Amino acid sequence: MPPSSSPSPSPSPSVRLIVNGTPRDVTAAPDTPLLYVLRDDLGLAGPKFGCGLGQCGACIVHIDGTAVRSCRTPLSAAARGPITTIEGLGTADKPHPVQQAFIEEQAAQCAYCISGMIMSTAALIARTKRPTRQQIRAALNGNLCRCGAHMRIMRAVERAAELSVAQTNRNGAGGDNV
Repeated sequence: MPPSSSPSPSPSPSVRLIVNGTPRDVTAAPDTPLLYVLRDDLGLAGPKFGCGLGQCGACIVHIDGTAVRSCRTPLSAAARGPITTIEGLGTADKPHPVQQAFIEEQAAQCAYCISGMIMSTAALIARTKRPTRQQIRAALNGNLCRCGAHMRIMRAVERAAELSVAQTNRNGAGGDNV
């Protein structure tokens, strides 16, 4: 039998991502879900694998400030802008106002959904400083919490908006982009 003449697979291309403000080069197929790259290649544990279908919200990250489901975002699309995961949102010493609000309201129970909830909330508050309950519900509509912490999460989002406005006023930026 003659030797196989099938071509050897071409190596995956290297892609440069900006993740949490740091340039990172990764080698993966263009259709690899961003979630896999973040968790497996870059060692970030914040975005979670929940459903793999983009329906639960546990994997939400920001690309160029927009909340996206990293389990359904191919690596090729992720390189279009800077990526922020919950690890890049704030620090233990200086949490983002959304993180601070979720802590103060004790919004996490098992915490599996909280990364996605926080990232969705941060995107909402970045574009709507004082969201209504209806806007909050719409923004979190695709985020599932199996523990039933919804009321605490709603209070946390409302508190996050208050903290964010207070922080903006302290920094002298003022204004409101409702």
